[in-house]
Amino acid sequence: MLIALLYAGPLRSYYDKRELVRSEHAQVALLRSQHAELKRKLERATKTEAVERAARRLFYVKPGERLYIVKGIDGWKHARAQARSGH
Repeated sequence: MLIALLYAGPLRSYYDKRELVRSEHAQVALLRSQHAELKRKLERATKTEAVERAARRLFYVKPGERLYIVKGIDGWKHARAQARSGH
């Protein structure tokens, strides 16, 4: 009986640590997966086309180009749709 009591503490500690290690391994696997996805996104984002699209969304233009801002497109689309439907 005394021997069982002496082993109870270390065994409990061992099982607790083993569960903690499993949990940490799962967390590491998740972080590795997220890291790989972020690397893929970074590779795509640094391509010339992606940088150009992002710049266009900010209304940047290339040297020698002119920026035109067209307003009223929604109203034009609505009027065009009405004209097509005959109303």
